[in-house]
Amino acid sequence: MRFAICDDEKAQQQLLQKYLEEWAQISGTPLKSELFASAEAFSFTWEEDRDFDLLILDIEMGQQNGMELAAHIRTEDEEIPILFVTGYEKYMAQGYEVAALHYLLKPIRKEKLFSLLDRLKEKNLRQEQRLLFQTEDGPLSLPPSRIWYLEARAHWCVLYTADIEYTLHCPIGELERFLSGQPEFLRCHRSYLVNAGHICAILKTELVLDDGRRLPLSRSAQKKVNQAFIALHEDSVFRRAPR
Repeated sequence: MRFAICDDEKAQQQLLQKYLEEWAQISGTPLKSELFASAEAFSFTWEEDRDFDLLILDIEMGQQNGMELAAHIRTEDEEIPILFVTGYEKYMAQGYEVAALHYLLKPIRKEKLFSLLDRLKEKNLRQEQRLLFQTEDGPLSLPPSRIWYLEARAHWCVLYTADIEYTLHCPIGELERFLSGQPEFLRCHRSYLVNAGHICAILKTELVLDDGRRLPLSRSAQKKVNQAFIALHEDSVFRRAPR
């Protein structure tokens, strides 16, 4: 996760960063926090890079305060969580206007901060990250669970969902590298990448998907596919193959 701390008090920056590092260690969460001494400094970064999971904003800062910064951010991004930290209760009503995640009064109690971060992490885990592909008709954004499998066709591939096919102008090896960070995608055959979450049954030389579609399974891929299938469904007694 990546957090931004925007506060013009250096001591407050360091305290928040210390708390975040402590929470990251306790929760086992990879975390990077970046410090900004003013709203203007953060805005400069924001225009070029918006890949943050949480913005922690002080309210009373220099020429532009945190509430004004939040209002500007909300004109371009309605989803990013914003946490206000301040020594004044008078701003709480304004926090609702910019859909703030929460409002913490200084001095910050780390127990309250940790509880908030726990909830944020849980929410992020429930929201599946989308993958971006370039199809022959333009960009395509899909969550991994929507992808059933990919099939190689010469120097291009076909991406299959439950009911739609998309042509991708790239080789399957390139797609395998792109999906390497998604452990559910496996090379089950030289011509196929499959989403293990949609496998219903593993036979000797083929896979059966949840809707009955069948894919070839090479001998070299059998062990890896079996291990991934068991890991995904270790809490199930069995899954019934389609008729």
